[in-house]
Amino acid sequence: MDPLEQSLHRHFGWSAFRPGQRPVVEAVLSGRDALAVLPTGGGKSLCYQLPALIREGLVVVISPLVALMEDQVLQLQRRGIAAACLHSGLDPQRRQQARMDLQEDRLRLLYVAPERLQGEATRGVLEDHARSGRLVALAVDEAHCISAWGHDFRPDYRRLGRIRGLCPGVPMLALSATAAPRVRADIIRLLDLRAPLVQVSSARRTNLTYAMRRRPRDPMPAVLEALETSRGASLIYARTRRSVERWAERLQDVNVPATPYHAGLEPAERQAALNKFLEEERPVLVATVAFGMGVDRSDVGLVLHLDLPATPEGYLQESGRAGRDGCPASCLVLFSPGDRTSLGWAMQSASRRCESTDERHRLDLSQQQLRRMEAVAEGEMCREQALLLAVGELVGPCGRCDRCLTSPKRRDWSAQVHTLLSHLADQDGTDIRRLGEQLQLMEPGRSERWTWLARRLVQDELIRESNDGVQRLYLRDSGRRYLDDPWPLDYAA
Repeated sequence: MDPLEQSLHRHFGWSAFRPGQRPVVEAVLSGRDALAVLPTGGGKSLCYQLPALIREGLVVVISPLVALMEDQVLQLQRRGIAAACLHSGLDPQRRQQARMDLQEDRLRLLYVAPERLQGEATRGVLEDHARSGRLVALAVDEAHCISAWGHDFRPDYRRLGRIRGLCPGVPMLALSATAAPRVRADIIRLLDLRAPLVQVSSARRTNLTYAMRRRPRDPMPAVLEALETSRGASLIYARTRRSVERWAERLQDVNVPATPYHAGLEPAERQAALNKFLEEERPVLVATVAFGMGVDRSDVGLVLHLDLPATPEGYLQESGRAGRDGCPASCLVLFSPGDRTSLGWAMQSASRRCESTDERHRLDLSQQQLRRMEAVAEGEMCREQALLLAVGELVGPCGRCDRCLTSPKRRDWSAQVHTLLSHLADQDGTDIRRLGEQLQLMEPGRSERWTWLARRLVQDELIRESNDGVQRLYLRDSGRRYLDDPWPLDYAA
């Protein structure tokens, strides 16, 4: 073993680095800035933890995920490594102890929520550590949050570029599991990374099997089937707190030991739910995305979404909670065309309240990302191939997902397409929420199916969707050409 591998083995018990880790660690140790895009489960945290231990100084880790901060601090403390965190949920005693340990140079890793860096006390201690040479590096986890093009933009991250001015000679490390090229460019520019090493590893996870299905009227049988065939822990994502509570209760009613986990719970309840998930043999956690992303357990055998995820990038991260131990795991989405409508309507409502051009721009980007996620769910491409394409990675079919294993049945939709486009040709914009009802009167068929077909035609650019505060559909010139000279349109449904 060389000296770096010896340090890795001494501190963490591993004999070799995972792909992409070593160049990043070497860059930080040499004082160079770096951007590391490593897949979920790819060992991003080691890239800043090991330099702190080798240099015997402090690394400050900026993270938006409180639960993940707490978990990493706990894991480090169990290894005998001095670590602490600062966030708004800390009780006064822990906050005071963390500040004391920081001032007296007892910490190797300090995890900080981004808003905490705006405080004068924290900034002053950082400056002092930087001047004395005790600050080894600044690490920005979930760095995609700084970019409007990212799937989880957070305004507090935009202020992180100012921190660079407090510690000009300290290397900065930005980390993300998914960052498309334009997001990577934003991260480098907004964090003022100087001639950084850019390490991008494939986001492909060969032990994960993706499947996406239409959500039946009663999804319970599908949920129970997925739980019965999974191994280890199971993580179920629901969009709202109310849905989390309802699903946890339904599962408990059929003797599934499900636990709810969301922001509305008391801190003690959240901690108890997290402890149960981390410690029991086959726990089931029902969580909102914001809280589920903070869970770190390696043997999650199932990640199940009860709604359409909002973005492909976000879904890659959320599903990436599965199979971090390298063993096979399943990722299932149960979705309905109504998910896209309700999410889009919420975005449009938010758009009307936007006061700045930047806010409206970000909401427009969110709608684009939602359309891309819908195209992944409704499309016929390999699931993994489509998801990775959305983050700028070109790969072949995975051979494992539901699309690769079962070719969807296709049929000709030309007659229905003609009916729908003719209807739009006679209107000056049609509210998508009423489209299905209107077309049912012209030609029998489920309202939901008409809405689904309209979405497919948006993807095929025969119709367009408005962004003027109401989700309206308009006929494109290509749609008019179709009415004049139709061609066969085969879709899987």
